[in-house]
Amino acid sequence: MKSKHPPDSQDFASRLAQHMAKFIEREISPGLYIVATPIGNLEDITLRALRVLEQADVVACEDTRQTQKLLNYFGIQKRTVSYHEHNEIGRTQQLLADLQQGARIALVSDAGMPGISDPGSVIIREAIQRGIPVIPVPGPSALISAVVASGLETSSFRFFGFVPAKSGQRRTFLEQLKTAPDTLVFYEAPHRIMETLRDLLAALGPDRRVVVARELSKVHEEFLRGSVSEVLEQIKGREIRGEITLVVQGNTGQELVKDAKRSLGERIKELLDQGADERTALKAVAREFRLSKSDAYREWQRTKR
Repeated sequence: MKSKHPPDSQDFASRLAQHMAKFIEREISPGLYIVATPIGNLEDITLRALRVLEQADVVACEDTRQTQKLLNYFGIQKRTVSYHEHNEIGRTQQLLADLQQGARIALVSDAGMPGISDPGSVIIREAIQRGIPVIPVPGPSALISAVVASGLETSSFRFFGFVPAKSGQRRTFLEQLKTAPDTLVFYEAPHRIMETLRDLLAALGPDRRVVVARELSKVHEEFLRGSVSEVLEQIKGREIRGEITLVVQGNTGQELVKDAKRSLGERIKELLDQGADERTALKAVAREFRLSKSDAYREWQRTKR
């Protein structure tokens, strides 16, 4: 039964402070810590992440200014060094040398988990090859947050990072995913989301369901849900801002069947154009599509109608 009295916030703060004091006393061991940081709301930081940031010898950041805001908010005074795509190779060697001497290094990105469409994969691989402990510190993730709140199938999904920036390459890339049954997840920049949705419309059709998850965990968090054509209509004329995660429904069984039927008719026409008679063409297509000859014939009759 729920209490009739609201919880005492001061009592909660006191208990939390006592817990944190005990928590901070536990020393972390040497190694490379991959620390997830908030993707927007600073309350999403974990107690373990705070302990690692507090006790690390140095914090390697994608942007030192961005990370300093986080450290200042929680009263953590720590030396920071930059670690981004432009200095990743050189800085990795410096950090590895410190790690081999027993350093405790926390690696963070501007938001979320390092190494996922952000710097980090290089030093992680190198550290593993040299036998240096690599310790993930789980936490916020735009990818997972968007998938679970999308309302689409979550039992199987594929993440692709950012789609190609050029329209032609993007269209080709998306067309290759047309038959994929898994839910598809992408990151996208706000100034390209309209073009990407238009290319999705052309590559996957107007009825494929999509979710545009914008500004996750922030004040202006928004989910735009519907078919590709419906979501395009929702954002028409709007200025879209903020980080975007795009979730796309996989090819359903019904859609796969429709694609197969369409391909069956096209294949028969191709064989007829090459000079085969109808009986030979139907026999060949039944074998290719693993159908009975009667099923192939019925489908061919429907295609002709």
